[in-house]
Amino acid sequence: MRRREPRRKRMVFGAGTPFVAVGLPSRPLRDAYHQLITWSWSRTLGAFAAAYLVLNTLFALGYLGCGPGAIANARPGSFQDAWFFAFETMATIGYGQMYPVGLAANLLTVVQALLGLGGLAVATGLLFAKFARPTARVLFSEVAVVTTFDGVPSLLFRMANARANQIAEAQLKVVLLRDEITAEGSDVRRAHDLALVRDRSLVFSLTWLAVHQITPESPLHGATAESLAAQDAALVVSLTGIDEHLGQTVHARYVWPGRAIRFGHRFVDVFREDEDGTSLVDYTKFHDVVAEAPVHSPLPNPNPNPNPNPNP
Repeated sequence: MRRREPRRKRMVFGAGTPFVAVGLPSRPLRDAYHQLITWSWSRTLGAFAAAYLVLNTLFALGYLGCGPGAIANARPGSFQDAWFFAFETMATIGYGQMYPVGLAANLLTVVQALLGLGGLAVATGLLFAKFARPTARVLFSEVAVVTTFDGVPSLLFRMANARANQIAEAQLKVVLLRDEITAEGSDVRRAHDLALVRDRSLVFSLTWLAVHQITPESPLHGATAESLAAQDAALVVSLTGIDEHLGQTVHARYVWPGRAIRFGHRFVDVFREDEDGTSLVDYTKFHDVVAEAPVHSPLPNPNPNPNPNPNP
């Protein structure tokens, strides 16, 4: 007997390299709610519309199968009349000239009416949950840069709150993913936490420049654009906070592949003053970077005197 081939599922983590998972158990009914919540609005509404049309068509065929006269005042054998009768039953909007006749047609009407009421309840709850789900609109810079910041080679990226609100108690976590080889010679995908100069913000309302200093203890120490590309590296950032209006936790995530980390570049300043002295944040330049001198190993300590006491 031929063995059934394991189920394959294509998966992508952020902007990383896609891979295929083999042998995962399929649970379409158990995961239906999660899928519909995470789908886009167009896809969710399209799925509901398709299910509605398919069910109405099946019940219309069922009414036709009940024989002539099962639907009063319907044209004999008319699929169109049967379909519109099924639509009225599914929507529970009441009948006009057409109504069920006979035991089979009435039983089928009962089943469809119950299905219509249950489907309406599920769709209402699901769409409300999808609409009311708290989300964050955070704008991430399209690239991250490696440049000298405060005299130390650093990895920088910036974010902006795209809503006219404040995210309280915002917390930022950054992880570097890359392929490595263990001491035993096995290929592994490792995650390295990157410490930030400031990983918390009491109130995140405008912009936030995140800075990771590339010291000898940093996982990025000695890294180059070529080494990151060879290791299929990716930079993953996760932002969590509390929406001040909803009082609920919101989350945003972004992934930069290794090719989106620009060495020897810096961000263009987005703050400027208008002619009348008004402070402006120019988001049209939010993703702009300019080239500068390349950054290699960490620079020497700007304060070469290790003794903090100037008068020993």
